[in-house]
Amino acid sequence: MDQTFRGAMELSVGELAERSGVSVSALHFYERQGLISSRRTAGNQRRYRRDMLRRVALIRMAQRVGIPLADVGAVLALFPPDHVPTRADWQRMSECWRKELDERIRRLQQIRDEFTDCIGCGCMSIDRCPLINPGDVLGRQGPGPRRLVGSGRPATGEAGAREPDVCGQPSGDGAAVPAGCRGGVPAEA
Repeated sequence: MDQTFRGAMELSVGELAERSGVSVSALHFYERQGLISSRRTAGNQRRYRRDMLRRVALIRMAQRVGIPLADVGAVLALFPPDHVPTRADWQRMSECWRKELDERIRRLQQIRDEFTDCIGCGCMSIDRCPLINPGDVLGRQGPGPRRLVGSGRPATGEAGAREPDVCGQPSGDGAAVPAGCRGGVPAEA
């Protein structure tokens, strides 16, 4: 590849930081975590392909909505390091988070819309609590705000709860390859 063209297609760590809005130290951290990659020049300087900008944007947006870096890494690991993801690849990756994001939206809407009413937590502090949850009958279904989390299922973060993985399924230990992703790449829809 022509060196002039390669230089235009690659960014130094400072250029990547400036264009992405992420600190150099954060980029180094992402690289240590395997979320982005670089090559080294003869002078041992990092050079990043321009498509790393999209990966950094994905990492930032995922973090913004609370998707753990391990889950981001699990999805990005589905592609070989030298593969520049296509539009279809990005679409399949985003599908891996659809269920989880829909569930988060539902929970946020519940807090916005239902938290001013009895949530079945047993506090009996809202005037409607004794009507909706007389004598804390909902407490027999389990711990937590039963009207928000549903019967028989602990709220995320409570004893017995398992955090959802990148596809919204309860995860085991560590990030798993998302359901719907086969053979190392996300499955076609």
